[in-house]
Amino acid sequence: MHWALFAGCDVQGSARGGAQCFGANWLSAAGHVRWAGGELGARLMLSLEPLTVGARGYPLLLQTGESFEGEPLHDRQHPHDLFMEAALLYTARIGEEHLARFYAAPVGAPALGPVAYPHRASAASDPFAPLGHHWQDSTHISFGVLNAAVLSERATVDVSWFNGREPDERRFDFDLRPPDSFSARVTASPASSLSLQGSFGYLRSPEELEPEISVHRITASATYQGRFADEGALAVTALIGRNVPSQGPPSSAWLLEANLDADGRNTLFGRAELVEKIGHDLVLRPEQGEQVFPIGSLALGYLRRFPLTRWLEAGIGARGALNFVGAELGSYYGTRTPPGGMVFFLLRPAPPPAGAEQPHERHGAARTGR
Repeated sequence: MHWALFAGCDVQGSARGGAQCFGANWLSAAGHVRWAGGELGARLMLSLEPLTVGARGYPLLLQTGESFEGEPLHDRQHPHDLFMEAALLYTARIGEEHLARFYAAPVGAPALGPVAYPHRASAASDPFAPLGHHWQDSTHISFGVLNAAVLSERATVDVSWFNGREPDERRFDFDLRPPDSFSARVTASPASSLSLQGSFGYLRSPEELEPEISVHRITASATYQGRFADEGALAVTALIGRNVPSQGPPSSAWLLEANLDADGRNTLFGRAELVEKIGHDLVLRPEQGEQVFPIGSLALGYLRRFPLTRWLEAGIGARGALNFVGAELGSYYGTRTPPGGMVFFLLRPAPPPAGAEQPHERHGAARTGR
């Protein structure tokens, strides 16, 4: 089992900002047994964010994606569904050096993109979602996934057939539809501390408000995770995602994020993003609906961790962000550099010793074949 709880107060400046206290959280459980010459596993991941964040999500400047009461969300991050994953998987050896894995989930993650941001070691101290989430890893909650993979010691190739529609605003149910989308991904680990990923997906009608539009998505990423000094750890992810819709202009999102645990107690974290946002996603004037607006964001934070028990740790942290927009967007926000920040409390299981596998990365480690 693994879980994490962020609770704090978020203040986003500018004319489109807001303030809210909320809790971001998730709980996962996984287990396996020997069966039929292989290994049968089960996974369950839940989130109480529909209650602790609320249906409209939390304020986050320049964020887009999904909807509320029939209108697209903008400058807010939507909550996760109660059910984030419920899956069965079977793994069997084929030959001396390879494994085959089959994955079936009424809700789960298809083979598209890297490990999702809530579970990346490089984002472990950051309570906020990336602004490029819907270009990079938003399919980590898809209602209906079938996946097949071949794994070796250093590489994984997997393909998926899945429901490409984003979750709706009713967060407690299963938004099941027949599979209508597909993806393929190659992941390689040239060294134990490095994971590389490239993927392509076709998402049929992902947005409920624009059912006639489908999207081709391409992602590529590199993640490093290793020790720092005697008792610390460093995790870094570089990631790009590109959406090419069947109607409207293509757009891309770049991300660089890092989490530096200096000594087992003091953690510095940060995220730099460059994202091309579309006018209709930001809910601008109709004549700007198909216009592409480049936006930048730089976020830095600090987390002070302290042990509560052998198995449990807490932390107190703060995060500040400065966003950068052009003159046209600046007229909506009242400034070309809208700021945001949060003070938060973190509660989660105590981590393993430095250099050991991180529990919240186990889903990703399975994907890379490590």
